[in-house]
Amino acid sequence: MRTFKIAAIPADGIGPEVIAAGREVLSVLAQRMGDLEFQFTQFDWGSDYYKTHGVMMPDDGLEQLRPFDAIYFGSVGAPDVPDHVTLWGLRLPICQGFDQYANVRPTKILPGVTSPLRGVEVGDLDWVIVRENSEGEYSGHGGRAHKGMPEEVGTEVSIFTRVGVTRIMRYAFAMAQSRPRKLLTVVTKSNAQRFGMVMWDEIAAEVAQEFPDVTWDKMLVDAMTVRMVKNPRSLDTIVATNLHADILSDLAGALAGSLGVAPTANIDPERRFPSMFEPIHGSAFDITGKGIANPVATFWTASQMLDHLGEANASARLMRAVERVCADGVLTPDVGGNATTQDVTDAVCIAIRGENT
Repeated sequence: MRTFKIAAIPADGIGPEVIAAGREVLSVLAQRMGDLEFQFTQFDWGSDYYKTHGVMMPDDGLEQLRPFDAIYFGSVGAPDVPDHVTLWGLRLPICQGFDQYANVRPTKILPGVTSPLRGVEVGDLDWVIVRENSEGEYSGHGGRAHKGMPEEVGTEVSIFTRVGVTRIMRYAFAMAQSRPRKLLTVVTKSNAQRFGMVMWDEIAAEVAQEFPDVTWDKMLVDAMTVRMVKNPRSLDTIVATNLHADILSDLAGALAGSLGVAPTANIDPERRFPSMFEPIHGSAFDITGKGIANPVATFWTASQMLDHLGEANASARLMRAVERVCADGVLTPDVGGNATTQDVTDAVCIAIRGENT
């Protein structure tokens, strides 16, 4: 029996709904595999915790999470708490504190889900976006002076280090190398940002020498949005900075049908700390409590978690079940169906139990 200790942080909005669905599916998957066990510990941190304690998580939050094999995260954000407070109070301290520098966001059109792109079907859009997750535009450096005065100034400093850019570039090239097409697109804005972004391009060219079997090209981020929409088949693996990849991956999720099917893995490739797995759809307070949140992204990121834990067979079984349920038309409203969160969860559990392979 292989046992994994998972820290569950449902947090805000629809987070508790989708994390509960994910835990249910993982428990059924463990039973079906027969040699797996997941031990969940829930941490009720987030905006409600902030309203009571004045912080999003305790001062020793990272130390509490450190012993776990992985972190299963819901969403963060609330209408009555400033977004920068929620993000910098919970998610980013975990990502940066545990040096989860590789943010991996796979995107593909699932069977039964319709892309808004005309003539694009299953198999035509199948990407992995690798996002630098530790520095860049979200380094946290900057400040404000003369608040409230006419001469008030705010600075937001993007930081690009050789070590940070090199390690994410190596990760992205290795990811591309592991995929059938061995194709990588490096996204930048070096025409306008002539220091950090030019260094980004130069390091990409240096790292490319280590991967002669990978074909690579580069795009300016604005042109990349056009290419994603007009020629999705030309892309496979994509690497971009913290901000650029954050924006592009939301576009990618929408082009694949919905942010409700888009997963994320925040990886520490050196495995010094637990990695964190989350859907990218956010807290979605407009549908919180209605029972219609799409749990597919949460199931897909659980599959990423299983891959990271070395459980490739369990990961593949879970994704087969998810794709079968989507193909059968058991879909929530965001992807054109009328199923509830529980309907999709139940259908995936049934598919896992019923698979004979």
